[in-house]
Amino acid sequence: MWVILMELQKIECEFSVCKIGCIEQVDFSRGYVFLHKTPDEVSLVCESAYVPPDCIAVEAGWRALMVSGVLDFSLVGIIAGISRLLTDAGISIFVVSTYNTDYVLLKDLDFDKGVQVLISGGYVVV
Repeated sequence: MWVILMELQKIECEFSVCKIGCIEQVDFSRGYVFLHKTPDEVSLVCESAYVPPDCIAVEAGWRALMVSGVLDFSLVGIIAGISRLLTDAGISIFVVSTYNTDYVLLKDLDFDKGVQVLISGGYVVV
């Protein structure tokens, strides 16, 4: 049986999850800006220091782990494995995916516990 060593990287800033009405206020020059649009809403995940002023709703206090490396689309179960461990520990997550990788956000109050749960589950967290 092959075991894949999965490394997660801590991102050292606080994030906010926002519901916005106008994308013109989003600062796309920042390092982390995740924008999602559906027919019903526009959601933004960004560094808390750069939340647009006229958000409809803001949920602050998130920290993030990035799955290290570029993930091939054929890989299966990356988020399922992470979320299973955290769910079993009673830790809620918010996931953002990009073309290259996945980001797992945990509330700041649960972050250190979540990191320990993942390390105990065989993940490397740097």
